[in-house]
Parts: sequence; structure tokens; C-alpha cells
Amino acid sequence: MYDDNPTLSGIRKEIDEEKQGEVFFREQTLPEDGGRHFYIESYGCQMNFSDSEIVASILAEVGFSPTREVERADLILINTCSIREKAEETVRKRLRIFDQVKSRRPGTLVGVLGCMAERLKAKLLEEEKLVDLVVGPDAYRDLPALVSTAEEGDKGINVFLSREETYADISPLRLDSNGVTAFISIMRGCDNMCSFCVVPFTRGRERSRNAFSIVAEATDLHRNGYREVTLLGQNVDSYKWENPETGAVVNFAELLEMVAQVDPGLRVRFSTSHPKDITDEVLHTMARHDNICKYIHLPVQSGNSRILELMNRTYDREWYLERVRAIYRILPECAISSDIITGFCSETEDEHQDTLSIMELANYSMSYMFYYSERPGTPAARKLTDDVSMEAKKRRLQDVIRLQNQLSFRHNQADIGKTFEVLIEGDSKRSDEEFKGRNSQNKMIVFPKTPGLKPGEYVRVRVLEATSATLLGVVEK
Repeated sequence: MYDDNPTLSGIRKEIDEEKQGEVFFREQTLPEDGGRHFYIESYGCQMNFSDSEIVASILAEVGFSPTREVERADLILINTCSIREKAEETVRKRLRIFDQVKSRRPGTLVGVLGCMAERLKAKLLEEEKLVDLVVGPDAYRDLPALVSTAEEGDKGINVFLSREETYADISPLRLDSNGVTAFISIMRGCDNMCSFCVVPFTRGRERSRNAFSIVAEATDLHRNGYREVTLLGQNVDSYKWENPETGAVVNFAELLEMVAQVDPGLRVRFSTSHPKDITDEVLHTMARHDNICKYIHLPVQSGNSRILELMNRTYDREWYLERVRAIYRILPECAISSDIITGFCSETEDEHQDTLSIMELANYSMSYMFYYSERPGTPAARKLTDDVSMEAKKRRLQDVIRLQNQLSFRHNQADIGKTFEVLIEGDSKRSDEEFKGRNSQNKMIVFPKTPGLKPGEYVRVRVLEATSATLLGVVEK
């Protein structure tokens, strides 16, 4: 679809460049059915993609079916991200395209979901008149009523942030699924007030989902052929659920073990970890279970203690490095990835060098890398001055990207000759004669197909070659 439309292809290219190769956007659909249709696009973090599956389930209950063709949709939804200004600009471009669809197909409704909803509701509804629905991340249950309101000619708005909503009782409708891997949301919101971040304001306070509902969802996925689940939260390590009947408290390490015990053939991943909260208990739990993947996403943001304090990250450089050392001590085969921001308020060249040095010390397998983008309403926007020039931000970002490419290449070169257990996810992007799959360390491995193998199976693959992004191998006989 996107390759045939130069406007959409241009947007896709812009997003890919902005995220430095991370898959940032995808159309999420299932096979079509009769009746009313919805079309949904998701932007940003994995939580947004997971939320879109909750939305799809809610809409399915009232007779909506997904469509691959936006021109056929009675309801067009865009699940938004406010983390960076560029993400919001991209969403605006999409909304203008959807407005053209509405002009050709009267009666079509357009809605904005997620993190941009609360922050820009007035602008989207009144000034630009681009949308009919504005729905915050805690108000998805209200979607059917809001759609009815919009169909009657009024605007459907609910951006209320809840202290209780976890959608624990909703079985997500798996969108764009390979039938092998799936997300499970274990908590919502965030209590960490990082000075650069809008998430506490757009997603509300932390609340953890019933542990037994999480295990039940993992069990159901396994019964239906899925072989890997990723536990999602803004900060999974702060997961804490109290059983209202017994008063017993389940922390993240205990939940991780509960999910791992569903079946040894079900792989378990999790994201994201906050350096201040990841405990040795979690690391030892990972070490005890072969099916808990040996991979941790541990965002550092900066390698300099003064900048970390300005960011309100609540740890310093040495604390972070101690956690890295603990990971490699308890889990020697573990891979660590990170998030990095260059050019934060008042960052000097020497402090930028601290970020480069911590990247080497942590030996990241990969990173998500950005230059600082001031977000309205955040503590940094209110209290700090965005005084690093754009030229310096971009130059420092290129330093970080260059170094990470070197680290990733070195990391992958060290795997040549090794054999890994790989979960087959499907055909590789470049050839239908090759499979792709990930090892425990979250590294993508591409290898020639062998008769009898199919997606969802585990296979042992020996690595023969490596690039900075991919391992190339062959199935061991």
C-alpha cells in the first residue's frame, strides 16, 4: 500500500530516518469482514501498539471490523505519540491526508487516540477541525459511545486519566500479528517525573494489573500457538500488585517467574526497565529460567551525572554502571540496549564525551538515539533553558550513532561461530527463501529455509556472518 502512494511513502521514509532504523509506524489490520470498518495507525512505543489491540477488541464488540484500505473505513483512528515534536508533526500530516479522505467519503469519522489527545485536544478540535473524536489512553472503553456521539454531529471527547484503569478484563484483538509473538501490558502510567518526559502527564499515574489476569493472558496466547510474549510497562520494574483477597503483594520478579512457569516453550521478554529499580532479584529470576530472554533494555539517557540530575533520572553515572556490572555478573550472556538523548539543556562537550564513554563501558548491543526535543508542559520546559544549538545536538547525535554502529558491529562479530536457539518469526524481508527469528539476546538472525520448519518453531542456528544489525547463519543439522 505505502509503496504505491508517493505521499505515504515519503512519510514512511521520514519516520524511518527520524528513528534511525527503528520500526516506528505500521498499519495494523486483520482480514476484513462485513459491516462497518475501522482503520488504525499506531505511532511511538510498544505500549501504543498494545493499546491499539485493546481498541480493536472494544470496537469488535460493537460490530466494527478492521480494513486495510483507509478509503473503505467508516472510522479512521490514529494512535499518537507525544515524546518528540517530530512525532506530532508526522501525525498532523497524516490527519491532513485523512481529512481529504473524509471529503471524498462523507460520514467517515476521524479520531485521535493516545498521548496527543489530552495535550492538543483543543487545537485539533477547534482550531484545525481535523478530528471528530479525541480519546485519551484511559478512555478506550468509552469509544462506542463517543462514536455514536460523533455520528450525531457532536464531538466525542474523553481524555480523563484514571487511577484504576488497566483493561485487565479485555482480551486484545491481535493486530498485524505473525501468530508467534505478542505483547502483554502489565501496568499503565508512570510515577517517574523525568524532566524531559510527557508520559506522566499523558498516561497518568502508575497502576499495576492483576497478576493472575496477566498469567491467564499468557496461558491463552500459548494455547493459541504463540511462543513469545513481551511484558510491557513504562517501567516494568516498579510493577507491584496487591491481592485484595489475601493482601499478598506480587512484585515484578515474582510476576516474571509466574509467566515463565506457564510453559518452558513460551519465551518471555520485558520492556522497559528503569535503572533505579531493576533489582538483583529480577536478574536472578532471569538466570533461573532458560525461557526468560537474556536481554534488558536499560535506558541511560546521558552518561554524565550532572545532566542525569537535571533530567531527574534519580541515579548517577556510577549507579548506572553498577547495575550494568550486576547484569553482566549474574547474566554473563545478557545483551543490554539503551535510549540516549544528546544536547539536553546546558550539556557541554565534555559531558557529551561522558555519554560516549558510558556507551563503551556498557557495551550496548543497540540503542534508540535522539537529540533533545523540548516538550511543552514538562519540568524541563518550565524550569530549564534549551540552550544547546541544533547544530551541536545533531553533531553529537551523529557521534552517538557512529559509536553505536561500531559497538553493534563488534557485538555481532563476536557471535560468529556461535550457535543460538532461534524462534522462527516468519520470512525475512529480503527473501521468501529465508526465515528470520530472534535469539535470546534479541538479535535478529536470518537463515535459509529448511524443509519441514515453520514459524513458531525453535531451531538451532550457527552464525556465519554478521552486520551491525543482523546475524546471518545456517540451521545446524
